[in-house]
Amino acid sequence: MLDNKRIINVIYNYNSHSKQTYNILVDKLKKKGFVIPKKYDDKAELNICIGGDGAFLRAVHKYQFPSIPFIGINTGHLGFFQEILPENIDEFIEKYMNKDYVIEEIYLVKSNICTQNNCFELYGVNEIVIKGIQSKVVHLEIYIDGNHLEKFCGDGVIISTPVGSTAYNFSSGGSIIYPSLKTLQITPLSPISSRAYRSLSNSTVVPGEIPITVRPEYRYENSILIVVDGFEIKYDNITEITFTVPPKTISRLNFDKNMYWNNLKSKFL
Repeated sequence: MLDNKRIINVIYNYNSHSKQTYNILVDKLKKKGFVIPKKYDDKAELNICIGGDGAFLRAVHKYQFPSIPFIGINTGHLGFFQEILPENIDEFIEKYMNKDYVIEEIYLVKSNICTQNNCFELYGVNEIVIKGIQSKVVHLEIYIDGNHLEKFCGDGVIISTPVGSTAYNFSSGGSIIYPSLKTLQITPLSPISSRAYRSLSNSTVVPGEIPITVRPEYRYENSILIVVDGFEIKYDNITEITFTVPPKTISRLNFDKNMYWNNLKSKFL
C-alpha cells in the first residue's frame, strides 16, 4: 500500500469497451492504494484517458490544458496519444509505480483571433484550421514574421503542431515533423492560383518563435470558420488571426522510447 494519498484522474468515453476497461483499471489502482475521484481533481498526479485520440483531445480541451501529465489507454482505433492497450494494464501500473517512464512535453498552437470588436485566444493540440463556411472558397493574406508569404485562394489552410503533423495535416499533403521540434506548419487546402492569387501548393514549416498572421479579405471576414482539433467555432467580423507556439505545453508519459516510430509504421506502412 502507498504511504501518502496519491490521486489519479481516470477519464473515459461511454462506449462499452471503455466502461469495462475503466472498471478494471479503477479496481486495480485502488488495490495499489491510489485514490480515484468521482470528479476531476486538480490535485491529481496523473490523468489517464480511456478511448481513442478523440477522447484524449476532448479531455485536454475540457480541462483546459492542465499541467497534470496524461497517459492514454486505447479502446478506439489506432492513435498516437493512446499508448497503453487494455490487456497491458498490469504492466502499465507496475512501470508507473517504479517510475519506469519519461515525461514528454507536447507543443501546442495558440491563435489570437481579432474581430472588429474583440480578440480571443484559442489553443490546439493537433491543429487550428481556417476554412470557409458552407464550403465556400476563402481568400487570405498570409504573413510570416510580418513578411508577406502569399495571397491565398482555396478551401483553407491548416496550421499544425508537430504532433498534429501526422493527422489532418499529413492527409492534406503536409510533412511529418518530429514532435520534439518547436515548429508550426502551414498546409494549404485545395489551393488555387490565378493572376490575382498566388497560392503556394506545398506546406511551409515555420520556427515556433516566429508568428504567422492571416488576414481575410474584407468581404470574406464573415465567411471564416475556425476548426480547433475538430471543434468548429464561428466568429463574426474576423480581421486578423495570429498563430504562435505558446510557452504552455501539455505533458504525456512515455513508456517506450520507440513509441513514435512504432506508431508511424503501424499507421502508414
